[in-house]
Amino acid sequence: MPKKAKGRLFENRIVVWDIEASRRLFKEGYYGKPLGIPKPKDFEFDAPLILDLMEGYYLMTKKVVDVEDHAGKELSLKQLHNICEASYTDFAAKFLVYKKLREAGYVVTPGIKFGSDFAVYEHGPGIDHAPYIVEVMAPDSKMTATSMVRSGRLATTVRKQFIIAIPSTEGKSIEFLRYDWWRA
Repeated sequence: MPKKAKGRLFENRIVVWDIEASRRLFKEGYYGKPLGIPKPKDFEFDAPLILDLMEGYYLMTKKVVDVEDHAGKELSLKQLHNICEASYTDFAAKFLVYKKLREAGYVVTPGIKFGSDFAVYEHGPGIDHAPYIVEVMAPDSKMTATSMVRSGRLATTVRKQFIIAIPSTEGKSIEFLRYDWWRA
């Protein structure tokens, strides 16, 4: 079993400086992005890996990564959880969806460039394009017709399916609603 990777928290990102650990994390699940390499073609890059907080927290729950603060002091899982809570709106619901998708075998990346919570790949960046964009909503959320059309048009423009993930209020299940657009 490989040793745990060590990451250091800088603002809202975690940097894994060890190149071998960076390669291993990227190869084993397309976690993070190699610094300065927007679209890596293989796993032999020579750059640190940048994880977002959601990925880092997930990997810490799996005991794959240890995270230290900017001064080098090791963070507990609870401390990193608190940092995530302060950084993400509705972190608990978003993490539940992230975890469910990851454990179903999908590669999940931040979806900010698509105006959503997550971009979801079936195989991984560089292998395929993310066929899905996922927005996490609370069960009691209201969605206007305008926002529904806006989301659907954006997804269609970038050739992705728009999915709304709705975790139950007790966090035990998730409903996934997928939009399909038809031309008449």
